[in-house]
Amino acid sequence: MPTHKPEQADQPHVGILLATYNGADCLQEQLDSLAGQTHTNWSLLASDDASKDATREILNAFAAHQNVDVLDGPQSGAAPNFMSLIARSGAHLPENSWIAFCDQDDVWLPDRLALGVTALSKLQGDRPALYCSRTWVVDQHLRGRTLSAKRPREPSFLNALAQNIAAGNTILLNTPAARLLQEAANRTSTVVMHDWWTYQMITGAGGVVIHDDTPTLLYRQHADNEVGANTGWRAKMQRLLRMLRGDFRSWNDTNVAALAENGHILTSKAQAQLASFAALRSQPLPARLASLGSLGLYRQSRSSTAALWVAAVLGRL
Repeated sequence: MPTHKPEQADQPHVGILLATYNGADCLQEQLDSLAGQTHTNWSLLASDDASKDATREILNAFAAHQNVDVLDGPQSGAAPNFMSLIARSGAHLPENSWIAFCDQDDVWLPDRLALGVTALSKLQGDRPALYCSRTWVVDQHLRGRTLSAKRPREPSFLNALAQNIAAGNTILLNTPAARLLQEAANRTSTVVMHDWWTYQMITGAGGVVIHDDTPTLLYRQHADNEVGANTGWRAKMQRLLRMLRGDFRSWNDTNVAALAENGHILTSKAQAQLASFAALRSQPLPARLASLGSLGLYRQSRSSTAALWVAAVLGRL
């Protein structure tokens, strides 16, 4: 068991959820960055998808010096692995734990947890709350730092239906948010990605989302990334091509179904917005555009919001 600093005895315990699969090349750097966190009251819950490299051995060695629990993953990809972690975390973490998501190939800056804990601790009441931030996008050797995209517009359910601004590797959830997701994950069949679903669930349930402009980690880009950083014109063109070939519509099919499975958790306002969004997607073009304007769906930039309207015109929403 780790020894926590006495001055952090009254700080929230954070359960770090780490999904792994053949991550041996980068995993040790990530684990070292966890050990270097200024917020020391944490434990690690890892789910490994039957890695064929030294991933499991690296985790076991780390467990000799830190509070680590390693589970067997569902072996169905990154999103199901994270969803299984969320669903099982309540049984493996101390009561009232907060939750942070962790990718196997990043490097956390020392204040990754501390910044989120400080921000969320300022909130009053017991509302579910999510902290996320910008990142330093780097190459596979952790070089060439570039800031991830700004998120200038207010986080909301209407934004969450249209895009994800909560990068999973930066997410921190307070206890009410962790409990909400633990309950919902056990009822959810399929998601596009766990972080987008998390953003939708927290905003849909009337929770608070804080997006920090301060980067909290090095987001490593390499050929094996499940989802990239979406920065630069090449990434924008890739997103446009995905929209044109129908990926965005397919993702929305999945998102709508996942939210409907947890409809009772959503506020009445979010339930109505979800119903309107689901209905407009199958309406004739004039009615579809009118409904989209009335609903007020938006993304974080003018160009990406314009792309949303193009998707609606082309029937790819």
